[in-house]
Parts: sequence; C-alpha cells; structure tokens
Amino acid sequence: MQLLRFNLDLFGPGASHAPQITSPQSTPVVTGNTIKATESSAGAVPQTVLFSHPRANREALLRGGVVAFEFRRAKRRSIGFLIGPDGLVVRAPSWVPLQEVDAAVQEKGSWIVKKLAETRQRHESLESNRMQWHDGASLTFLGQPVQLWIDPAHAFEGAGAALVNQALNPGDAPLLRLQLGLAHNASVPQIRDAAQAWLMRQSKRIFEERLNHFAARLGVRWTKLSLSNAGTRWGSARADGSIRLHWRLVHYRMSVIDYVVAHELSHLRVMDHSPRFWDTVRSVVPDYTEQVNHLKKNVLPPWG
Repeated sequence: MQLLRFNLDLFGPGASHAPQITSPQSTPVVTGNTIKATESSAGAVPQTVLFSHPRANREALLRGGVVAFEFRRAKRRSIGFLIGPDGLVVRAPSWVPLQEVDAAVQEKGSWIVKKLAETRQRHESLESNRMQWHDGASLTFLGQPVQLWIDPAHAFEGAGAALVNQALNPGDAPLLRLQLGLAHNASVPQIRDAAQAWLMRQSKRIFEERLNHFAARLGVRWTKLSLSNAGTRWGSARADGSIRLHWRLVHYRMSVIDYVVAHELSHLRVMDHSPRFWDTVRSVVPDYTEQVNHLKKNVLPPWG
C-alpha cells in the first residue's frame, strides 16, 4: 500500500542496448523558472518550466512547457513512470534506447502533466494543513477530532497524557481533549513528542486487539507486531507471522484500521495480491473497497 505515488508501466521489450545517458545537443538549460537555449540551439524560444525534479537530468517539452525529470536505468522489463512530490522519475531497462524513452514521455505527456499538477496541488494542500503543536490545536483519533489541552497540574500516573470527554451536558456530542502533563511554556517539540507517545501507545493497544480478532476469523497466527513510520506503506506482513503497521493509522476510523489489519493478516494465507487474496480480505471485511477509497481520499497532514 502506498500513501502518495502514481505508477504507470509502459511498453514491452524493445530494441538493442542503449548508449550511455547523454543530453541531446539541443537540451535547454534551466535557469530560474524558464529554459534558456544552449549555444547549439541558439535562436530557440525560451520555454516556461512547468515542473522540475530536484535531481533532474533530462527534460521534455510537454503541453507548452518543460518538464525536467530524473531518468534512471533500472533492472525492469519496461519503461516506468513514478510521480511524487518531487516530480517525475522515469526508469527504463538498459537495453531501451533513449529515443524510445523520449517517445514514451511524449506519448504520455497529457497524463504526466495532469498527474504532476494533481500531485503538486495535493502536496501544497497538505503542507498548508501541516499539524500544529500548541495548546488548543487539534488532531484526529479514530476519526474523531481531539483538542490538545496543556495541563501542568497533572502527570497522569507517568503516562504524560489522558483523553477526556469535555461535553458540557449529557447527550451532547463528545468534545474530546487530550490532556498533556506539560508546562504552559512547553516547546513545540515537547508538545509534539508527548502527543506522539500517547498516540503510539494507543495504536499498539488497538492494533493488537484487532490482530487477535481477525487472526481468529482468518485462521492464521501472527507472531510479532512492530510499529512503522514508513513513508509509503501502511503495513506489511512476513511469512513468519511478523506484522508491521504504521502507527498513524490510529488517526483513521476503526473500519479503516480493520481493513489494513485484515489486509496484512490475509497475506499470511496468500502472499500476493491475486483474486484469491482479495477474496480472503472480503471474507472478513466485505466493504474493503470503501475503506481503500477512504484512505486514498483522506490523506493525513504532514507530522509537524
């Protein structure tokens, strides 16, 4: 499972072994936000840079602007495109000529520019919503908003934090507060670390409960739980029963957590993503596609 990555593989085996990567003679030079022609392409009209990867080593003119991308040779069977927050990465086998790579980039130009724009917009939106760490800031826990409340009068028996319901009247919607036993002048890292420690304790407790629940239903046995902070995966499973789950899953509603837990446990029966695997997941989480869509549409804000 991946948090933010578009992957499109194109073309099958191609022609003969390609030469070493070299820039075409007319390759422009990036300066600021425009492309200036080199001496060999004197007289060319400068083009606006639409997107530029920080490790760009190749460029293409797509839909009226330049896309500077990172090109890599890789052990793979076809040309592949990866689009992430940094921009476009193109990978190709060693035997694919550069002209075929360039042709593939041109052929998928509309798709590339569209996905780069969507990824940039999503990244900017996430950055604008980066989590804040101060008294009164909010986060989500099991899909519910929780307000941070700094309370130096309590140490919470060494736990450092406690979740309390501050609803004013019986029957009111819950007003959840995470009380942190910190001084009012606590620094941003202190507040963030105290909240993270509490969330990680809850995630371990909840994950173990759900692992036991779904393992019994699937007839499998898990042996070890590790909390992950991986950048692109919500979870993983090994044949020996070791399970890794991203601790930030605890922000999501319980049905999403259940799906990810069931997904990883299902790998203890089927170690691939074949139809039989998805049938296994469906047997315990019939609405798993709804949970997958929720994960895709509700990307967590960056951890400040």
